[in-house]
Amino acid sequence: MQRIGVIGVGEIGRAIVEGLCDEGGTSPGIFLSPRGARTAAELSERYEGVRVCADNQEVVDRSELVIIAVRRQDHHEALAGLELDDHKTVVSLLAGVAIDDLRRTLATGAPIVRAIPLPAVRERRSATVTCPSHPVVDSLFQQLGGALPVEDEDAFNVFSALTGTLTAHYSYLATLTSWAAGHGIASDTADRYVRGLFRNVGRSLDDGTRPLHRLAADHETPGGNNERIRTTWFDPANATALKEALDGLLADLRQERPAGPAFSPDRPAGRDGSADPA
Repeated sequence: MQRIGVIGVGEIGRAIVEGLCDEGGTSPGIFLSPRGARTAAELSERYEGVRVCADNQEVVDRSELVIIAVRRQDHHEALAGLELDDHKTVVSLLAGVAIDDLRRTLATGAPIVRAIPLPAVRERRSATVTCPSHPVVDSLFQQLGGALPVEDEDAFNVFSALTGTLTAHYSYLATLTSWAAGHGIASDTADRYVRGLFRNVGRSLDDGTRPLHRLAADHETPGGNNERIRTTWFDPANATALKEALDGLLADLRQERPAGPAFSPDRPAGRDGSADPA
C-alpha cells in the first residue's frame, strides 16, 4: 500500500480513511491535512499510522498518492503554491473541475485521476467511478468496494450528475414520513416504518439478473396500490422534469462553470470547508 495523503478531511475523506484502516488489517501510512482539524485529530487517535500534518505541503511531501477532497470553490486557495512532483499520483474528488484545469492549478505533470467515492466506501461496499483508469487508483478503490473506470470525462460527468440525486431520494422518504404523520401516525413510528420499507426493497438491487424496470414490475400488481402511485404521481411529466434537471446539472459539470444554488454539483460543505457527500 502506498503512502496516502488526504487534503480536505470531510465526510468523504473520513470514509476513505475508515475504509482503509478498518477490518483489522495493517493500516497504510495516511497523512491528513489540518483542514477538518477535529475529524483529522479523531482519525489519528483512532488508527495507528494516521497522522495529521502541519499543512497541505507536508501532506504532499509525505505521500505517494494525494487525494484532494476540498470543495470546488475552495480548491484554488487550498492548493495555491503547492509543489507536487511528477512521480506522485493525484486523485481529484472535485466535482466539475476538469483534469486539465486542475493540472494548471497544481502546475504538475503528475497523473491526475478523477473519482466519485461515496460514504459507503467506509464499509467497503460502494463502487467508485474513476477517470481515466489508473492501476494504482483503481487498486485503491477495489479495496473500498470496487472501481468502475470510465474512458473519458464526458462519461464521468454523467455519473457525477447521477450522484446529485441522492438527497432527493432522502427527501422523498422524508415526505412520506411527514405525510403519514399528518394523518395521525407518530413521527418516530412513521420514520421507522419508511426506513424499514425501503431498506428491504433496496436489498432487491443486489439481484443483478433483473433490470430496474423488471424490478419495478415485479413489485406491483396490475391495478394495485403501487401501480396507482407510479402512474398518477411519477407520470411522464415528472419523469421528463427529472431528466431535464439532470441535463441542466450535466451541462454545468461539462462546462466547468459554477452551478446555481438549486443544483450545485459541489458536495455541501462541512463546517471545515472540506467536501461532504453529494
